[in-house]
Amino acid sequence: MKKHNENVKRSIVLLLSLVDLAVLTAIYAGFWFVRFYPVVRMRRMNINGVIVFTDGLKFYQRGHLLILLIYFVLLWFFLGTYGGLRIGYLKAPDLFFSQIFAIGMVNVFTFFYTSLMRNWIMPGWPYLLMTGLQLLATFLWILLADGIYRRIFPPRRLLLVHGTHPVEEIRRKFLSRKDKYTLTQLVDIVLGVPAVERIYEEGAYDAMVIWDVPTTQRNELLKFCYGKNIRIYTSPKISDVVIKGSEQLHLFDTPIFLIREQSIRAEQLFIKRILDIVLALLLLVITSPIMLITALCVRFTDGGPVLYKQIRCTMDMRQFSILKFRSMRIDAEKDGVARLASRHDDRITPVGRFIRAVRIDELPQLFNILKGDMSFIGPRPERPEIIEEYLKTMPEFIFRTKVKAGLAGYAQVYGKYNTTPYDKLKLDLTYIENYSIWLDLKLMLLTLKILFTPEATEGVEDGQITAEREQTKK
Repeated sequence: MKKHNENVKRSIVLLLSLVDLAVLTAIYAGFWFVRFYPVVRMRRMNINGVIVFTDGLKFYQRGHLLILLIYFVLLWFFLGTYGGLRIGYLKAPDLFFSQIFAIGMVNVFTFFYTSLMRNWIMPGWPYLLMTGLQLLATFLWILLADGIYRRIFPPRRLLLVHGTHPVEEIRRKFLSRKDKYTLTQLVDIVLGVPAVERIYEEGAYDAMVIWDVPTTQRNELLKFCYGKNIRIYTSPKISDVVIKGSEQLHLFDTPIFLIREQSIRAEQLFIKRILDIVLALLLLVITSPIMLITALCVRFTDGGPVLYKQIRCTMDMRQFSILKFRSMRIDAEKDGVARLASRHDDRITPVGRFIRAVRIDELPQLFNILKGDMSFIGPRPERPEIIEEYLKTMPEFIFRTKVKAGLAGYAQVYGKYNTTPYDKLKLDLTYIENYSIWLDLKLMLLTLKILFTPEATEGVEDGQITAEREQTKK
């Protein structure tokens, strides 16, 4: 019955997604036939040296269908990449933000390729009008789709099974998604696995959350839930993340998982380096005006240096000097103690607060990428002092240095600036153990989105590192 309901849910979400794609494409089709296609003419120079426009492109029925199909596919790709079709998974505001970003990317891309077909820049105002109508349609669609989803599929009732460590943080996270989950009861694993199983069977629950439970008892609960077709939510341990990235071998009649000592192959490293060099050079040219203005603003704020150099660690713990636009006071660390920026850090200058929020302070790291100290995508480089602090209670933190440090990474896309170090480690290991060139490209696209996500730049809470010590003693 539950499997049937899950198939119904997937079918409804798919139908609602297709409606969204069809409406957005229909709006584009209207503008294509009325505003775009009539002006897609070739710009040429006649024999007298005068620029004229001629009807150089003749589209028939299949040509128009191909244009609309290309737009549909682009919408599907960018909406899928940015989560704009994840009805029920994302909150309505997050869903709308993802749609805004995806539609904007598609329309910018479309504007350029239609300009290429015309051999001259297309008029911009029809695209702005079209985007406005699409966003209005998207807003109405989200209201309808989210309402239908919430009415048909109420929040899941959860039983949270936890260990000895505090569960207030994970409890707060589940409570923040009351639209999706109802945390009905918390049970301590000290009661024993049979007691937990009995509590679940006697209650009206839709799923079980297994959180920070010792491995042996967790395995028993996993087998119980899997045998009873019970949905399970659990946080992976480091070993789980490593195994997830393994390769299954069929050498014998016994399943074997191969976990390689080097997750990224030589040919992947070569392609990754070529991408780094090409993109870094391209971005240096594009962002050079922004960098010049930023340098002047930082200089005139307090007369201090524009750039800030700091020792960080990259692959194999090799140290290098990372470059950033200075966002803090000159005497930010006059006591010589290395520490992360906190949420309300008074060391950050007014200009620094802005450039940190929009990530402009990171632009000089393009030179680090060209030099080979960093890559575009990889675990963020940490300071040696902070790594030493983490290693006291998290020896596994050294695993992040199996690859080159990055300007952006898996933990920055799917986490926040103030995500705990242990959770960041698991996210970075997920990237390392499941590496592919496509994953790099996907994370690059998603990085563009988080530039506009405020919580991605929030500082850590005071004392977070200390609190993390207790969490990582497992």
